[in-house]
Amino acid sequence: MLHEGQTDPVTAVRRFSRFYTRRIGLLHEGLLGGPLSLAEARLIYELAQRETANPRDLCTELELDSGYLSRLLGGMEARGLVLKSRSPEDGRQVLLCLTPAGRHAFDAIDARSRAEIGAMLARLGPPEQGQLMTALFEAERLLSGTRSRPEPVPYILRPPRAGDMGWIVHRQAVLYAEEYGWDSTYEEIVAAFIREFDPKRERCWLAERDRAVVGSVFLVRSTDELAKLRLLYVEPSARGLGIGRRLVDECIRSAREFGYRGLTLWTNDVLVSARRIYQEAGFQLVQEEQHRSFGKDLVGQNWELRL
Repeated sequence: MLHEGQTDPVTAVRRFSRFYTRRIGLLHEGLLGGPLSLAEARLIYELAQRETANPRDLCTELELDSGYLSRLLGGMEARGLVLKSRSPEDGRQVLLCLTPAGRHAFDAIDARSRAEIGAMLARLGPPEQGQLMTALFEAERLLSGTRSRPEPVPYILRPPRAGDMGWIVHRQAVLYAEEYGWDSTYEEIVAAFIREFDPKRERCWLAERDRAVVGSVFLVRSTDELAKLRLLYVEPSARGLGIGRRLVDECIRSAREFGYRGLTLWTNDVLVSARRIYQEAGFQLVQEEQHRSFGKDLVGQNWELRL
């Protein structure tokens, strides 16, 4: 039953379909302003992914009627984009491949597509891009009828670049305000790290996924024998991918390489997901105390890991 103001699912999907076809130019006579129709571009894309293909497989993968596919191929063959040949193993079987002109056509529409989508995404910040990717993955999973999530976009860990420190401060302040109502920022910790950074004993890692920063952590010297793990965070759009655990593992590995005898961290008991990562990595809770910080009454926790 729909409540007042809600849209039924069919209407919502149709509305998004109209929006997206306008946005990527599917209503134009040629896809992306080129000479190919959408069906021809889909066909060229599939042929570009392999050396040869047979029409039967293309009918199945593209869900096209065999007669319609035959007409498409005939027109593309006449324009010199597709070449038909007989299989050397079975002379009754037709094989298809792109000609050099067909490959050139594919390269052109692929470059235009990347440029147009890149320009569209450039209007979004990294968090919004991450949210969009998560939504697209989920839509694909639901509409494909599969239980498993599509293969996640891989991520990398890298050292900070110009502008990253300000980004970390901004995202942590925004996320903690949104999720917990905290009213403080983290300039002091990051400023101290920049001011006193010791490359022989300290590190910072940022997790990057599809060119968007989705998490970070700091390893900071406390004493000659003790290091601190600080400011671990993962963007909501990238949670569940093991990024938080990987960041913590990198801190532990580097702390050992630097010769520290132990690793400590301070957190609050409301940060349940982070505490679970620390426990799984071997940290032990050594102290709890109530305090008021960030405009809230909280229970602070000190954790330690012997290396």
